[in-house]
Amino acid sequence: MKLISIVSRAAVATVVTTTVAGVAAVAAPAAATAAAPAFKLRPAITGHVEKVSRTAPLSTSDCVAQIGIHCYSPLQYRTAYNLNSLYSRGITGKGRTIVIVDSFGSPTIQHDLEAFDAQWGLPNTSVQVVQAGTIPAFDPNNADHVGWAQETTLDVEYAHAIAPDAKIVLVETPVAETEGVTGLPEMMNAEKALIDKGVGDVISQSFGATENTFPGFDKGDFRSIQNLRYAFADAALHGVTVLAASGDAGATDYQENGEDLYTFPVNSWPSSDPLVTSIGGTQLNLDNTGKRVSADVVWNDGYGAGGGGLSHVFPRPLFQAGVKNVVGNHRGTPDISMSSAVDGGAWVYYSFVGADSPWHIFGGTSEATPIFSGIVALADQQAGRRLGDINAALYLLGAGSTHTHLPTGLVDVTSGDNSFEGVTGFPATPGYDLSSGWGTIDAGKFVPALALL
Repeated sequence: MKLISIVSRAAVATVVTTTVAGVAAVAAPAAATAAAPAFKLRPAITGHVEKVSRTAPLSTSDCVAQIGIHCYSPLQYRTAYNLNSLYSRGITGKGRTIVIVDSFGSPTIQHDLEAFDAQWGLPNTSVQVVQAGTIPAFDPNNADHVGWAQETTLDVEYAHAIAPDAKIVLVETPVAETEGVTGLPEMMNAEKALIDKGVGDVISQSFGATENTFPGFDKGDFRSIQNLRYAFADAALHGVTVLAASGDAGATDYQENGEDLYTFPVNSWPSSDPLVTSIGGTQLNLDNTGKRVSADVVWNDGYGAGGGGLSHVFPRPLFQAGVKNVVGNHRGTPDISMSSAVDGGAWVYYSFVGADSPWHIFGGTSEATPIFSGIVALADQQAGRRLGDINAALYLLGAGSTHTHLPTGLVDVTSGDNSFEGVTGFPATPGYDLSSGWGTIDAGKFVPALALL
């Protein structure tokens, strides 16, 4: 892909950029901003298929014929998840705010969102960019900068596509989140600062670090994770919903070097945190209009697999008491799943590099999480209030769907598993499981059901 070093200033002129008072005052200690470690910096995004850069997006059938994978537009997702029935009633996320947190951000996010919206006939919105510290100048030759700009674009475009009238606040942090605590203090500080200012109804986090990579884990000392939970406790206090991607390596995840996978099941934080709703991955099989050709399965397409399994840090939370036969004495993830497959990936537009071929296909639970953030914004609007921590409500709906067959909008995923790279994962089963959680959703039914609880 051709890289460009000059960003059009006109492209970013309409971005509203602010610095939240209080972020700098609680900035991470100097050690957290020291020189980058020798191991590879690896943002949470996965599944960018470089060979499919295009000047314009293709239909699903053309993707299959020309590239060998399925590809989907936001309009197809709207049909697949029965969102149009909500939009016709005025449930569009209006009056609600989605906070998206990414390292570095993207220098062309406003321009790219406008181009994305124009392609699909979506209403445009201004992205409010909050800089939680001094953000380094974008370097198109820096793979880390490019990776996070890709992640940012995916997050913003698909949160907006699902909740088109919700306000989008993009938080840019100055240190790349990798493994262990690196980059996380800056993110948690920024989240808490915004929560304390009343900004945001739902927070979307498309990042994660393997629990085993945190200092002290091997000695059973989990303080390095526990000491980062203050933003989530603050969110619960203020009624803010917090989401996190469950991971893209199935039942395993990356070691500290960012290159090698653990050879046994592990889990990642913040997805494993009981104060967070963990978003797993499914693979959709849609026709060109967005209608299902077959039922959703657990994402496991060779490019990656939906994260899920048992936390080694957090015991089983109260909301999982009803599924203790599955999770035992540990926190299990994910809680719910949305589209994540690369073979079934989402069209994303960006111009910060390769502006002559700006359309790309992305997958990963990095996609599922912003999609579900839009769902929460819709439910908040339907309820006329912040729903806050939705885990108890989600498991109540799951129990109702399993035992009483009430119209909860939960759609069970019963096929596939998240075994990956030789690590045996967990099969999808009727009801709750450790590869898809409660499955996926029919938003037309799920949003009003969630709003009632």
